[in-house]
Amino acid sequence: MIRKIFKNKKHNPDSKIGKILDKYHIPREYFSINRKSISKGILVGLFWGFIPMPMQMLAVILTTPFVRFNVPIAISMVWLSNPITMPPMYYMEYLTGNLLLGRPGIEHIQMTLDWFEKHIGDIFIPLYVGTAFYSIVVSYLIYLIINWLWIRSVKIEKHHKERIRREKKLKTGNKNS
Repeated sequence: MIRKIFKNKKHNPDSKIGKILDKYHIPREYFSINRKSISKGILVGLFWGFIPMPMQMLAVILTTPFVRFNVPIAISMVWLSNPITMPPMYYMEYLTGNLLLGRPGIEHIQMTLDWFEKHIGDIFIPLYVGTAFYSIVVSYLIYLIINWLWIRSVKIEKHHKERIRREKKLKTGNKNS
């Protein structure tokens, strides 16, 4: 599981990263690998990633004093909105905003600056209503799913270890008989 990969990476204070964190007084919580830190990092990264705005990574960094999370994970989640994924993402947000507002939306969309300048008033409100839905609701749902998957993974691993321990105990018990 992915949890095992993250958990096997221990932060050594003598490592290069440890020295940089100490030198610049960066809290280690921003790089910690546990359920809460990872899931919060995904939540924050997706929250900012869904919002059509420049400098989303800076928004993630500015969030760090208020919420403790894994910053590299959050920044990687922001990268999900990139020049290739932005047009379908924002179109989906626009359609969702129209659906939530009960509006029909614009029929013939053209991918030109001139067309966007003429229709920005018709696009802006539905786009940001849809953005709010995805940034708040969908990001939080994904946060809950990640938490659930992590907890489930721990329970499965614990159950597996207990089963192996019982099997070993039975084998050693049969040998002693």
